Amino acid sequence: MLTLALNKGRILDEVLPLLAQAGLDPLEDPRRSRKLIFETRHPELRLFVVRSGDVPTCVAHGAADWGITGKDTLLEDGGQGYYEPLDLGLSRCRLMTAGDPTFVPVPGQRLRVATKFVKVAQRYFNDRGVQIDVIPLGGAMELAPLIGLADLIVDIVDTGNTLRANGLAPLELIEHVSARVIVNKASMKQHQTRLGPMLAALEAALPEAAEQGVGP
Repeated sequence: MLTLALNKGRILDEVLPLLAQAGLDPLEDPRRSRKLIFETRHPELRLFVVRSGDVPTCVAHGAADWGITGKDTLLEDGGQGYYEPLDLGLSRCRLMTAGDPTFVPVPGQRLRVATKFVKVAQRYFNDRGVQIDVIPLGGAMELAPLIGLADLIVDIVDTGNTLRANGLAPLELIEHVSARVIVNKASMKQHQTRLGPMLAALEAALPEAAEQGVGP
C-alpha cells in the first residue's frame, strides 16, 4: 500500500473533491471520523490526516509516500527529503509582511517581526540586509503591532479584511501560496509504476475541478 498524508483544514476540504474525481478518495469522510488511517477507492492507496507542519515531516521520513500541504508549510520546512512535482492551485493565498501602513523604519533599524513562519521571516529579511528579532506567535498575529509587541508581522493573507479591520495593511509579498503535492524521494524511485498513475490522475482531474468550482 502507498500512503498519502493530507493537511487538515481548508486544504482537506478542497482536496477531497479532487481526490474523488481522480478515484483516490477515502471510503469514509476523515472529517467525521475518529479513525487515523483511511482506506480509499484505489486498492493500493490509503491516507491519513495530520497538521500542516507534519505533512512534510511524514513524507521526508518515509512514513507517507506522498502528501498534500500548503506552499507556506513547505517554505518553513525547508524542502529536504522530498520532491514537489505538482501545484494543485487550490487554497490560494499570499504569504506577506503586514503592519501599520504609516510605519516607516529608520535605516539600519532592527525590526521586531511576529510570525509563526520563523525560518521564512529570517530568510526574507536577511536576503534584504535587514536585521530582525523574530517573535514566535501561533495566532492572532494582527494583535502584535497593535499592542507594541512587534513592528511587523509575517502571515498568510487571503482577503486582507482582518488586517484592515485592525488598521493594518498587507505590505510586501513573500510568496504566492497554494496546495502542493510532495513525494518522498525514495518512493518516487521505488514505486514510480504505481505512484506515477496516481499523480497523473490527480493532475488530469484539475481542469474538471476548476469547471465544477473546486477551490477558490
